[in-house]
This record gives sequence, C-alpha cells and structure tokens, in this order.
Amino acid sequence: MSRVLEIDIDNPSWNEYVNKSEKFDFYHTASYHVLETTSNNFRPLLFIVEQGGNFIGLPLVIREIDGSSYFDCTSTYGYVGALSNLSFSEIPETLISSFQQELDAFFKRENVVAAFSRLHPLIASEKVFQEYGAIREVNKTVAIDLAKTPEEQRQQYRKSNKSEINQLRKKKGYSVIEATSEDQLKVFVEIYKETMNRVEASQYYYFDEAYFRSILTAPDYDTKLLLAMKEGEITAGAIFTIANGFMQYHLAGTKEDYVYDTPMKLILDEARLIANELGLELLHLGGGVGGSDEDSLFRFKSGFSKDFFQFKTWQYIASKTKYDELAAQNGVENSDYFPIYRAPKQ
Repeated sequence: MSRVLEIDIDNPSWNEYVNKSEKFDFYHTASYHVLETTSNNFRPLLFIVEQGGNFIGLPLVIREIDGSSYFDCTSTYGYVGALSNLSFSEIPETLISSFQQELDAFFKRENVVAAFSRLHPLIASEKVFQEYGAIREVNKTVAIDLAKTPEEQRQQYRKSNKSEINQLRKKKGYSVIEATSEDQLKVFVEIYKETMNRVEASQYYYFDEAYFRSILTAPDYDTKLLLAMKEGEITAGAIFTIANGFMQYHLAGTKEDYVYDTPMKLILDEARLIANELGLELLHLGGGVGGSDEDSLFRFKSGFSKDFFQFKTWQYIASKTKYDELAAQNGVENSDYFPIYRAPKQ
C-alpha cells in the first residue's frame, strides 16, 4: 500500500524528507523553493510516495498557464530532480511504478498538462523516470573531486590557470575574503548586475538584493560570499552554497575594470581550499550557457577540472490532447522548446 503526500512549502515535513534523502542539495530545500513564491508567485510542492518505509520525492513548481484553466509543473532554477532515502540504483521497481501512477493521478486532479525537471547531474535520479516521458541530455557540467588530494586537484587545472592564479596572489596583489558586512553585499549585488548587463543576460537573472539576502541567510543550507580584493577594492565576488557534501558555485560577477585579470579564478581556487577544509565531496562549477559544451563559460570552468558530469532534463506530457491544443494556440511549430506552448514567439 502506498502513501501519498503533497507537502506545501511552509510544512516542516518538506525538509524532513529532504534530510532523510540519501543524496540531496540545497536546490531541494524549502528555503530555496521559497524564492519561487516571492519572485514569481508560483506554488512549490514536494510530491512524496511512500511504500514499505521507503520513499521517492519530487520537488515541483506549479504554474498557471495563461488564458486557460490548466497548469504545468517545472523545477526551480538550478539542478533538482527526484529524491529518495535509497540509492537510486537500489529502488524497487514496485516503488517506481507506484510513484509514476500516483504522480499521474496528481496531474489529472490538478489539471496539469505537462511537467519538466532539471535533473541534478551529481545525483543519478533518472531511473525514477524510466519509460515515463523523455530524458534529454543537455550538456556537461564540471566538478572538482574533493576525494583527490589538494595537489591532485590542482594538477587537473589548465596550465595557464595555475600560472595566472599564482600571479594574482603573488604579483598583482589580489586576495580573497569572505563577506561579513551589509555594505560588502551591496557592492557585490551591483557588480553582479553590471556583469549581467555586460553579458546581455536574460531578464530572469536580474535578481534583486532581497533575493541575495534570502540565499545568504537561509536556514536550510550554508553559504559563503567570497570576494576578490585588490588594494581594498572589491573586484569580483561569488556565492557558494554548501549542503550534504556538495559546494555549488551559484552566482558570480566581476567588475568591468578587472575583467582582464580574471580574479574569479582566484575565488574558485580559494573555494576549493575551503571545501577541502570542510571535508566536502564535490565542488560543482556547473556548465556552459544554453546547453553548450563549447562556449567561453564552459571553457572557463573546465580549466579547473577534468571531471565532467552529464546534465539531463525530464520532460513529460500528462495530457496530450490539452498539450496539443495549447501548442496550436501558441502557433509555434518544430521547436525543441518544452513545453512548446511556452516557446518564445519569433
């Protein structure tokens, strides 16, 4: 007999199940999902199916579909996917089958047309979605394996990175500190916005100061805002999150006047040293922009490690009839965008 739970964001059970999971990250926590309610007015929900003392969970973000009485589900920004108290390789087929059946029943009750999740590349949860929708490979991500010795980690650096990091420390007068004041946070936010303008980022990435403050003060995971300093001036900064053995390189920016020196390389090297001191498992740097393994961001990150992980997404159509109707209304054809009815019109 299966037990089904639909856990809202303000229910303490959300984090109880996250913390009982064999592997999880800060992206799965209630504190991180709260940001979806404050910035987008979406409804986060943790869907749980329990059977024989074991469970599978899936964090969802439920969105209204404009101009209709229907909804779809997505995952919050970052890497999410399923949770379980078991290793995914050991989950019984009966539990997977029950999870899929109960999720279908939930979608039908809630008028959900389609569902999408960005699967965490460090947590192999795709077995839960086998023969249930489509798994799409997107791109590679980069991580530093902290089980290696610090010397072995540094040996994986691109040769030019080693040289440039040494120059930043010893010849150019840079150092890295952890932010401790409100003024330092304000400067970082301005540098981040300046960076988003410079790279012509999507409007989605223009987070306000309250968003950054919420991440840095969240009770469900640890964070560090590391700043690269030169002659007393903040030149670059990055937020790193820490949860369940994972450190994530989350949001970052560099001041225009210091882009050429790339002080972010020094910040990442310092984050690696801190992660080692904390006894963490992996420092995950993420991937490139828009599913690319060839862009400048991926090349930058891959200069720190040769350990790559596959980022995948799960796509599921819960109601083919309604999905096709919405697609026809949108007027977009032959697009890989999912769901297609949300594809930007040309």
